[in-house]
Amino acid sequence: MAERGYGPQLADTVLDNLKYQHDWTELQVRTHSSTSSESLMRPMISGLPPQRLYVHPDDQIAMVRASTVPTGALLNTPETEWVLPTHISEKWSLEAFSTVFDSLPAQPSTQPGRAKRIVLAVLHPDSTVVYYHLHDGIVKPRQN
Repeated sequence: MAERGYGPQLADTVLDNLKYQHDWTELQVRTHSSTSSESLMRPMISGLPPQRLYVHPDDQIAMVRASTVPTGALLNTPETEWVLPTHISEKWSLEAFSTVFDSLPAQPSTQPGRAKRIVLAVLHPDSTVVYYHLHDGIVKPRQN
């Protein structure tokens, strides 16, 4: 993983990319857990994307059934996302990802005990940022 002093630079670069290239709002760099006063293993970013990034298939079915709005507007309502800034040269282990997930607050879901997820932001040397959804646990794939 990146050196301790490298984390804030990564977070600032990714925050700028989310704000100016992807129109995220309410962005904050977090250095301490919001559920406890413990410090995070590295800075993370929380914020609202312009629309919901991911809806688990089980949640999607429950939301559609519960919604009286046939347009699906409920599915586009954004929710707070957590972003883990990393550099492409970093080596991550399952234990390190598990530590990151353990430090996050529970996410709202129609299914209790739903696996958490983060957005993994990978910064390349040319300043390109690539984003991946990373889940804590196994998530069944969507059915088309």
